[in-house]
Amino acid sequence: MEIRKRALGLSIGLLWGLAILFSTWWFIIMGIRGDILRNLQALYYGYSISWGGSFIGFFCGFVDGFIAGLLIAWFYGKFSKMIYKTKPST
Repeated sequence: MEIRKRALGLSIGLLWGLAILFSTWWFIIMGIRGDILRNLQALYYGYSISWGGSFIGFFCGFVDGFIAGLLIAWFYGKFSKMIYKTKPST
């Protein structure tokens, strides 16, 4: 079975982007300082724990997750073909 690369990329990208978006909103609403999320500022240019920064984090997280999903599906396909080679029918 072949995993569809774009579908997995979109799924993981959306999941990771929404995780950053909602966790940033949660930290803002609850008034948490957010040292863990503040580390994302080093990874994602323009991200901050603010309403505007949450959307930048969503976009960067989506792109990051999309690329990760593509790579996961590509590696899966390569390893799957390498491990489960089909035997020629006689």
